[in-house]
Amino acid sequence: MPTAIELAEQFQASLVGEASSSFIGLAPLEQAQPNQISFLSNPLYRQQASDSSAGALIISKADLDYLQASSSANSIKRVYFVSQNPYATFARMAQHFAKQLAPKYLPGIHPSAAIDSSAVVPTSCHIGPFVQIGAGVKLGERVSILGNTTIAENSVIASDTLIYPSASIYHGTKVGERCIIHSGAVIGSDGFGFAPDFSAMGGEWVKIPQTGNVVIGDDVEIGASTTIDRGAMSNTVIGAGSKIDNQVQIAHNVIVGQCCVIAGCAAISGSTKIGNFCIIGGAANFAGHLNIADRTTISGNTSIIRSITEPGQHFTGVYPSMLHSAWEKNAAILRGLDKIRQRLRLLDKSKNTE
Repeated sequence: MPTAIELAEQFQASLVGEASSSFIGLAPLEQAQPNQISFLSNPLYRQQASDSSAGALIISKADLDYLQASSSANSIKRVYFVSQNPYATFARMAQHFAKQLAPKYLPGIHPSAAIDSSAVVPTSCHIGPFVQIGAGVKLGERVSILGNTTIAENSVIASDTLIYPSASIYHGTKVGERCIIHSGAVIGSDGFGFAPDFSAMGGEWVKIPQTGNVVIGDDVEIGASTTIDRGAMSNTVIGAGSKIDNQVQIAHNVIVGQCCVIAGCAAISGSTKIGNFCIIGGAANFAGHLNIADRTTISGNTSIIRSITEPGQHFTGVYPSMLHSAWEKNAAILRGLDKIRQRLRLLDKSKNTE
């Protein structure tokens, strides 16, 4: 078990308390025991932190001052890890403990895996049961590909990437280092591109070949059942450090910048460009061919139909829930807003002519 001083040094936190104390892991404030660590990042939970049985807390300097002045907190012999960003320190420390419990994917190839003779698979890789690896695929060192996953022709998976079971990586996809791709993700499927050719006598939707690829940067995480379409002619790109939740749809030729986060069920239409450090809430959706500035925040369920050019803005377009009867009344007013506006203009004109 790591000691307090070892953890403080590793995660660059100031230590207050017994340096030799050791801990088995992390837990929520209300559940943590004396051999566990919890964290406080919101001052609203100061009293809960004060009452917690946690043997250690990750906190800010301001919260430390508050807790040290609390009689209930002082009744517990506790260690404090003081950090400028307690939430981020908690996340990094949680990663450290999680590694001790995570499955170990030992190097080797399961006998049921089907690997083309032209594929490059280093001996440090883990290839699970019924994995299929196509011609020309290149894997980096220590790549782990779990059961029933398909890596199609000429794809490149860089070092230390983990791909969970039943993911589908289409041909020509490039995945960076230290990425995580969860089960059911589909990377490189055809974009939704069809040209209409109709007349009075009938016609058809003519499929546009999707000849681009998907390029994923380093340290990207892609959630379960998320789909990232390949480009029509140029590439679909996911920038380094971006994190994508479950069941997200990213269409062809989309470019997602670096260190973005995209929550579940969001949908980004084709050829939209998302800047760096953007935050996109769940079920948000974007029209195609838009440009979204850096550090833009989009609330959940918000529809974006125009480009955003000024960085750092926060957009919300969601009505809060209400009783259905109230919604019907408001909807009736909304339907008549144009007529109300016209009447107000007429009234304004009549006042000005008096």
